[in-house]
Amino acid sequence: MYPLAQILHGQGYYLTGSDNNETETLDAVRKMGIPVFIGQRAENIEGADLIVHTAAIMEDNPELMAARASGVPVLERADLLGIITSWFENAVCVSGTHGKTTATSMITQILYTAGIDLSAYIGGKLPCIGGSGIAGKSDTLVCESCEFEDHYLKLFPDIAVILNVDADHLDYFGTLENVIKSFRTFAGNASKLLIVNGSDENTMKAVEGLDKKIITFGKDSSCDVYPENIKHENGLLTTFDAVCNGKKLGQITLHVAGIHNVLNALAAVAVCDYLNIDFAMVQKGLEEFRGAKRRFEKLGFEKGITVVDDYAHHPTELEATLRAAMEMDFRKVWAVFQPFTFSRTKILLDDFARVLTIPDYTVLTDIMGSREKNTYGIFTRHLAEKIPGCIWFPQDEEKEWDDERKYFNFSQICDYICENAKEGDLVITLGCGDAYKIAKMILKKLSEEE
Repeated sequence: MYPLAQILHGQGYYLTGSDNNETETLDAVRKMGIPVFIGQRAENIEGADLIVHTAAIMEDNPELMAARASGVPVLERADLLGIITSWFENAVCVSGTHGKTTATSMITQILYTAGIDLSAYIGGKLPCIGGSGIAGKSDTLVCESCEFEDHYLKLFPDIAVILNVDADHLDYFGTLENVIKSFRTFAGNASKLLIVNGSDENTMKAVEGLDKKIITFGKDSSCDVYPENIKHENGLLTTFDAVCNGKKLGQITLHVAGIHNVLNALAAVAVCDYLNIDFAMVQKGLEEFRGAKRRFEKLGFEKGITVVDDYAHHPTELEATLRAAMEMDFRKVWAVFQPFTFSRTKILLDDFARVLTIPDYTVLTDIMGSREKNTYGIFTRHLAEKIPGCIWFPQDEEKEWDDERKYFNFSQICDYICENAKEGDLVITLGCGDAYKIAKMILKKLSEEE
């Protein structure tokens, strides 16, 4: 919702909003001059000409119920985003089970660096544009496009990017084959070009036989755009030569870790090559890119302990992030993971257990249900019992996970980490909920200790 607010505010629309918790994002929205109510109440919608809500809002939410009874048009977030994408001649819609925010941010950073007056919609905060969205005057939009409940099928992509296709949101899709079919429909909606991961089997299944212009990026010369001479230095620095159709374009320097980020960068190279962006600007943009917020974001360093936060919430993302962390020069790696949604935790339980054995220590919070109620009978203990040496703090499973209980759980984890982590260790909080608050609690507590 935040990037939508930034885009529409930038175009002169008058906005109001509401949420249930105070956050840094709400502070940023208020600084834009947008009134925000805390708490969802019927009177909050008074005077609105259009009401937009997220998929996370429950059907019995009093504000949503009042909106639907008001006679005013009501849209889900993805519907409004779809309308916005239709306004542009070059809507670059970046999809994929993993890496969407990073790749969208990389493309945005390059175009911004090249002086393109673009618009952007990103699922994370990018420092160079001062948030998650920006409203420009050119005909170019870069838009993160999420497959959740087929939301990206509401968009109007001119250039569709598919980074990878994996089994996720199976509470909705049911099977991996249905996920692949969904991405095929998304790819078919591209009006000009498909840019896809030629090294990803599921992606290539999704686009097989489509009558579209296709550019592939990937790990080797079987793809149109690929890397040579990959070198990893000091954990967070990667260099490689970008090659396009057999022609070496030049060296890329990345300040984000992992081979998955090399592939994200290659997707960005392919997009910008199609948009005729000078390669020197591609190099400069990627060299200046330090990651989007909550993507292996270093939050601080206290008492010799490095504290990092990452948005990873699917086993494949966790594996990529944790393996990259383990390759860095830390004494021990502590992974603090907040499982997100009961359905994902239940369906992918064994995959979560497998990848959470990668770090030296794994600490779990309670499951954050978000838009779901726990009809699955799944609890943190079911995951913890599958991970040797896992650290978790049992809670009363009969009680709802309200804010008071959540912060008590967070406080327990913070205290345990601060008492047991040592100089030279890395603590990384993981998840797409609010596990980052634990990281900030840890830094605060460490800074206050004698």
